Amino acid sequence: MSGTGTAAERYLRIPHIEPGCSVGLFGGSFNPPHSGHRLVADTALKRLALDQVWWLVTPGNPLKSHDELEPLAGRISRVEDIADHPRMRVTALEARLGTSYSARSIARLLKLRPGVRFVWVMGADNLAGFHRWQAWRSIFERVPVAVVDRPGATLSALWSPAAQTFAQARLPEERAQRLASLAPPAWTFLHAPRDPMSSTHLRSAARPW
Repeated sequence: MSGTGTAAERYLRIPHIEPGCSVGLFGGSFNPPHSGHRLVADTALKRLALDQVWWLVTPGNPLKSHDELEPLAGRISRVEDIADHPRMRVTALEARLGTSYSARSIARLLKLRPGVRFVWVMGADNLAGFHRWQAWRSIFERVPVAVVDRPGATLSALWSPAAQTFAQARLPEERAQRLASLAPPAWTFLHAPRDPMSSTHLRSAARPW
């Protein structure tokens, strides 16, 4: 693997999943992945009664600087260690699909796997700035969305432009297991234990100063 860190062929393939199954799409640069990411994935898997969670390791977040971005292959390897679970799959599908924006990736997956019930999964810190994502409304309009609480992000997420725009589509947390079966727009906010770990903190701690 060279250059920007080309992903091995197996990570570029769409994981096997039967029609009718539910899959949480958990995207990010994971630079690096950490226990907080795993907590979000675990929470979604259990509380939404999903069949699988796919970690979509992106070649690079268009909204973030790539100056400290570890090559894709290295991040995939780290995610594999974090996402060690029989119902979690690690992928680099965006590198194969040529889609650097989540909205485009979701649109492609819906066409390629029309019988699968996809749910977009993200931490509350991402919902706070979700209105800055390209075609963010189309994500809510194409798939149900699950937001998992993160330290310091609860209020900013719930009062964010995205949350307010789709306020009428919010599913009560106690009914979250129904989310994957609902027609979008539909979303829920899941309270969970909040892990303070962050990729920014880990990168700062690794700097030689």
